[in-house]
Amino acid sequence: MQPLVLIPARGGSKGIPHKNIIQLGNKPLIQYTVEEARKIFPDEYICVSTDDLEIKSIVENLGLPVPFLRPAELATDTCGTKEVILHAIKYYQDNNYNFDTFILLQATSPYRTAIHIQQAMDLFKEDPECDLLISVQETKANPYFTLFEEDNSGYLHKSKPEGNIVRRQDCPKVYEINGAIYIYKKDVVCLNDNWDKLRIRKYLMDKISSIDIDDEFDLLIAEFIYKIAKF
Repeated sequence: MQPLVLIPARGGSKGIPHKNIIQLGNKPLIQYTVEEARKIFPDEYICVSTDDLEIKSIVENLGLPVPFLRPAELATDTCGTKEVILHAIKYYQDNNYNFDTFILLQATSPYRTAIHIQQAMDLFKEDPECDLLISVQETKANPYFTLFEEDNSGYLHKSKPEGNIVRRQDCPKVYEINGAIYIYKKDVVCLNDNWDKLRIRKYLMDKISSIDIDDEFDLLIAEFIYKIAKF
């Protein structure tokens, strides 16, 4: 497996200003992902894509070169991950780096470790037909039991009424993406916004490892875990 590992980290964030480098414990948030990635991959395989000079400086102070600054138009609230991925891929292809696997690691998943990444890669390699592997956690928000949708009259109805399930224990297992790990075949990475066409496998993670810092509440939980788990 010859991977390209992308860690996207733009400077702007509505939920938490400069979220990707906010302090968690004794280091900036992005450092957790950079350190775990470097336990597996050589530096030349790892790309931190950022538009922000402070993020660039923090990463380079860790010893990891940042190959480019992302254009401003790829760092807005409306810019999708796909455009950021394609920008990084083009840069590496233009510089004659050939890879067969694309790995996306979000900087907001501090408790996803090198062990998780390696296990996900091993699982991905086990199935040659797999186009995409995503990390997930089992969710309590089960559409067969706890999730409801509102109709035009304002009344609630089960999101999945089929089966008439009356006990949570009888519900099919349902998984939610935790945002920690995405592994694509190179030739399907451009279809990442059209997953209906892909053969997708899951890599199951526990709740603590699945924490994704999106807002202040998530950060409070992550800080509490840091204190009791002594990461």
